[in-house]
Amino acid sequence: MKVTTIGIDLAKEVFQVHGVDEHGKAVLKKCLKRAQMSAFFANLPPCLIGMEACGSAHHWARKLQAHGHTVRLMPPQFVKPYVKTNKNDAADAEAICEAVARPNMRFVPIKDTEQQGILAVHRARQGFVRARTAQGNQIRGLLAEYGIVIPQGIHNIAKRLPGILEDADNGLPGIFRQLVQTLGEHLNQLDQQVDELGEVILAWYKENEDSRKLAEIPGIGPITATALVATIGDAKGFANGRQMAAWMGLVPRQHSSGGKQVLLGISKRGDVYLRTLMIHGARAVVRVAPCKDSHEDSWLGKLMGRRNPNVAAVALANKNARIVWAILAQDRRYEADYQRAA
Repeated sequence: MKVTTIGIDLAKEVFQVHGVDEHGKAVLKKCLKRAQMSAFFANLPPCLIGMEACGSAHHWARKLQAHGHTVRLMPPQFVKPYVKTNKNDAADAEAICEAVARPNMRFVPIKDTEQQGILAVHRARQGFVRARTAQGNQIRGLLAEYGIVIPQGIHNIAKRLPGILEDADNGLPGIFRQLVQTLGEHLNQLDQQVDELGEVILAWYKENEDSRKLAEIPGIGPITATALVATIGDAKGFANGRQMAAWMGLVPRQHSSGGKQVLLGISKRGDVYLRTLMIHGARAVVRVAPCKDSHEDSWLGKLMGRRNPNVAAVALANKNARIVWAILAQDRRYEADYQRAA
């Protein structure tokens, strides 16, 4: 029997494979070691392969595509309903095989090596930013125990710490001064690492035309633009801008029944990092918008006049997501005074 559809349960060393023929009958149930994967699928006739979008999924998708197979990645939460029995590798592979053949299944775009590379830089920078914030809060908390209060803001710590350590009249013991000095040096190292990775992202931004076009949108800078381009990939995978906004979790959750529409807060689905960047950029626009002469008559000005600033920021982030889709999917540039044709 010819195998037409395969589901693979990915792992570090042991991979479970489940294959069916054109009639949906199981004809392949096999457990493969990592070293056997490439040779096995190289000798297999081209077929549809489904995998969950988890660790190493994009690597295996590229590898199997090179052997002539059609590979589809799916969010794990969409595969879970197809698991019929208790969870094990064989049941997971069977569920993946069944889910990938569903006509309404949603798939994850396969990322190339360059996209994964710049996203890795983003994730590393995000980790350093979190560590820098934690280190700054620790220094501020330790000094507060001795009655020394530093204002909020990471820059205030680096600015005031040398003077605090040099002040001999503040009552700090020697061992504590040495500790705070060590923590301050660590904070400076983290700050330097954040700046270095920021330069890497900026260099990639300057070389990528799509990210430069996205940075023309108010509320989107080089960091957000590069993250959008690397994460989204081919924007034509989304039917429209609203679908992209929903993918980012920027649309209301629904709890509707009996014909009554109930809309709640935003769904917060999708990439938390990407949604955070979009909302923070929108907050910056909302903060400076009242200073502009045309603010009162603008779409944002009218929205801010009747809604909370936080609601306006999320609404602007949603609008920006739709604009991002239009620019990437239709290969256009941002037009501030764009008017839809009648």
